[in-house]
Amino acid sequence: MGTGPGDGWEGGVDWEGWQDHRDIRRRLDQGADPETLPCGERPLHRAVAFGSPEVVAELAGRVADVDALEDGTTALWEAVVGHRPEIARVLVAAGADPWRPVLAGWSPGRLSLAGPTPDLFPLPGGEPGLSEAESAAAREGRRRIAALADVGYYDGTGLACVAGIDAQEAVRRLAAVPPDAGLLAELLEDPYGVDTDDSLRIVGVTTVPGGCVVTQPWGYGPQMPGVQALLSAGTVCYGMYANPKSGNQGSLVRDGVVEGWDLHPGGGPCTGMPPEEVLTAYLYGSHAIAECCAHAGLFPADPRPFTGPPDLWVELPERDYWQH
Repeated sequence: MGTGPGDGWEGGVDWEGWQDHRDIRRRLDQGADPETLPCGERPLHRAVAFGSPEVVAELAGRVADVDALEDGTTALWEAVVGHRPEIARVLVAAGADPWRPVLAGWSPGRLSLAGPTPDLFPLPGGEPGLSEAESAAAREGRRRIAALADVGYYDGTGLACVAGIDAQEAVRRLAAVPPDAGLLAELLEDPYGVDTDDSLRIVGVTTVPGGCVVTQPWGYGPQMPGVQALLSAGTVCYGMYANPKSGNQGSLVRDGVVEGWDLHPGGGPCTGMPPEEVLTAYLYGSHAIAECCAHAGLFPADPRPFTGPPDLWVELPERDYWQH
């Protein structure tokens, strides 16, 4: 973080530094602006993400508006989304409003009713709680996340979650065939030692409650538009490639039509989302694979569809899967 000389924030504050109450207080006493950092970010929002309750309380007591916005959200919203209830309580004690609408009509307080600490804020009279559908979505979220808790490391994995069809139907739609046994053994032993043109056409397929999962531990094959177009005929397919360089890249294809690309499953709520997507993004923050399942209505009982072995290994026919 770049700073100018004499502004109180010189030298920058790393993520551990936001835990150091003595240092932050010293900086503020020496003239550091409690409202903004030299990079334009709000110190209170940074402290909510990385800091201690003492640092958050120090900053909250010095700002003009504890509910000031950064990128459309309040510090209290970020505390709720970040699952930091102790920080949220500090902000409320400093005057933050849990029931102020922030994104798509959701307030931090109402959003927290769907999370792991539903009793974080007392529900005042006149404030709506969760609808029956929202409560059901929250229960389903906890169920999916628990089922996939042991999914482990998945960088480099491609997947497609397909609603309403089983593994055999997915294989039929893809016109896939059993792979050469030698090539498959070589891939499983050293996936990055095989030519990409060959490795991208071999995928695993597994039936799960609600539909099926197509996976590839070594590449983005299942998320290619042509693959998703075939799989999504008459239904919906949510794909993801866990790009080791740039993070999770999601896509939504319905009945062969791409409705969303460069999505960010597991990334949490952001401005511009409709109300139901805000809730989904909150429920599955940092749980990208569970969110992929949610978009397709899948309920895997365990991580096996994603960690292997799949029900079937199959090879896709040669074609341009970037066209659909």
